[in-house]
Amino acid sequence: MRDYDNFFLPATDLKAAKEFYNRVLRLPVKFDLSNEGMIAFAVGSQEPALILKDVHQFPDARPTIWFVVDDVEEEYERLKQRGLKFFSGPFLIATGRAVEFEDPFGNKLGITDYSANL
Repeated sequence: MRDYDNFFLPATDLKAAKEFYNRVLRLPVKFDLSNEGMIAFAVGSQEPALILKDVHQFPDARPTIWFVVDDVEEEYERLKQRGLKFFSGPFLIATGRAVEFEDPFGNKLGITDYSANL
């Protein structure tokens, strides 16, 4: 794990979430994909964003932390060999690949790479 990637939170109303995070907390919108069920907010000068996921489009959405790795496929295989169970196999996202899993305490985590940018 090289760095944090993004922090995901569920939201029941993206319009109200945008109002709260942007107007009240004064976090600038990093990207707005409300029609796809997500809106991201920048936090300071950090690359990782706080991304809200609409529970109507993502019914299994829950707080999740993603970490950056060099190669998702490689790390997926390495972690599988150590007994880690994943929700699915690696999947494509706009910036590369990602895959999600739970730690032994029920916290949802994920890994992602930026292979689409290579």
